Amino acid sequence: MRYEVPQFIEIEDKIFGPFTLKQFIYLAGAGGLAFMIFRIFPSIIAFVLIAPVLLFGFALAFYKYNSRPFISVLESGFNYYIKGKLFIWNKTQKTASNQVEEMVDQQAQVPQMYVPKMSDSKLKDLSWSLDIEERERGEVL
Repeated sequence: MRYEVPQFIEIEDKIFGPFTLKQFIYLAGAGGLAFMIFRIFPSIIAFVLIAPVLLFGFALAFYKYNSRPFISVLESGFNYYIKGKLFIWNKTQKTASNQVEEMVDQQAQVPQMYVPKMSDSKLKDLSWSLDIEERERGEVL
């Protein structure tokens, strides 16, 4: 029995004309907020406030930064500034005697020829990467 495999599962469905549901919500929200600003404030102040709101709405709906939606970039930036950061640096003090001992140890070592061993996991990784490269070039069907 044959089964159909779904294609293009990463692409969102167009629900409202040429817009996806998310795009429509972002644009409708920005338009609604712009309308409220226009009704509340005098026209000169309203136009100054409406421009950034509409720009932000269009950025949320259409702009992609490094092939990521703008909302993901905002979320990552927000998390970066909110969450704590932990920086660890371990400084080791080297004395003159330690440095001399390290130089003697390095000179005393006899260079040996290194022969890499292929374990199962490395062999699988190599096989997988070669398969992917062949598929990208279109050599394997």
